[in-house]
Amino acid sequence: MDKSISLADRLRETIEENIATGELPPGAPLDEAELTQRFKVSRTPVREALMQLASAGMVDIRHRRGATVAQISPQRLIEMFEVMAELEAMCGRHAARRMSTAELLALEAAHTACEAVRNAADADRYYHLNEHFHNLIYAGSHSGFLCDQAQALHRRLRPYRRLQLRVKGRLQASYSEHQAVVDAIRAGDGDRAAQALRGHVMVQGERFADLMAVLSQMPA
Repeated sequence: MDKSISLADRLRETIEENIATGELPPGAPLDEAELTQRFKVSRTPVREALMQLASAGMVDIRHRRGATVAQISPQRLIEMFEVMAELEAMCGRHAARRMSTAELLALEAAHTACEAVRNAADADRYYHLNEHFHNLIYAGSHSGFLCDQAQALHRRLRPYRRLQLRVKGRLQASYSEHQAVVDAIRAGDGDRAAQALRGHVMVQGERFADLMAVLSQMPA
């Protein structure tokens, strides 16, 4: 049983990563038979992995139609980013007051790591380091429930947050916004940290138009 659960978790992480990278775009079918052959496993862990992804909102499972990568309408996507921005703002406000010295040093180290990747214009590597940066802020809020909610929505928005980094100039902008967040948390200024994170995450106006343009270029 434990081995099956562990295998299902690994399959879920792999499929989730494929969704985040765009290898499995919104609307793509997830055929159980194809997945069992691809990963050389039985259907049981595949079904369990798909159920986990469905509970997270990343996969749609319909009777007689099978599973597909979930599609999000533009309006829904805006709403999700609005909530994400507020969750991150709350995490930043708490982190500015509650982060330990060791946690702040870890955040600064994560920010420095992002700089080298930004200079190399490696959007995919930057995305992974960026995710670590944000997770440190969630943990630094020292609010278990808030951290769980932020991580859950972050996972749901992974494909779209990653796509943003492909927009020209976004890596530099993202890094500069991170600097403002680090400065505010280091200063213990919760309001400024919240404002910086809200602006960093919010997708509206030109940023939303850019995201939709990149999304439209993905394979149907």
